Amino acid sequence: MPEPRIRVAAYVIRHRTTPELLVFDHADVPEAGTQVPAGGVLPDESLEQAVLREVAEETGLTEVTVVGPIAVDHRPREDNGRPRHTTFFHLTAAPGSADAWHHRVHGDGTDAGMVFACRFVPLPLADKLADAQDAWLGRIEG
Repeated sequence: MPEPRIRVAAYVIRHRTTPELLVFDHADVPEAGTQVPAGGVLPDESLEQAVLREVAEETGLTEVTVVGPIAVDHRPREDNGRPRHTTFFHLTAAPGSADAWHHRVHGDGTDAGMVFACRFVPLPLADKLADAQDAWLGRIEG
């Protein structure tokens, strides 16, 4: 069996009247579904460094704070069944963060150059996230 891919995912929460979650959609690939920032951990990179990098690469947000890890998901990829271990992190963003924006992804990943439509949505979510990324949201307090 191949070694699992080590990944991180970010629940970036902004507190206003109600807590809000940072999500995005692929502007050119709507069938990809609504997601949170996530991706692989680079060699010699800590999980915390990886989650901050993924948030910055995929959304442009750099003023976020890591609260801590909340769960490790051991589900295989849906498209090819390959093993992966994804650590979900709780992060916070300033209440004054923009409500919605478009961001061109940077970095070396397969999504480099794609445009993501980013936005904060109120919790609890009205709709499910792609790839069951919302599975651990219940572990975030207030």
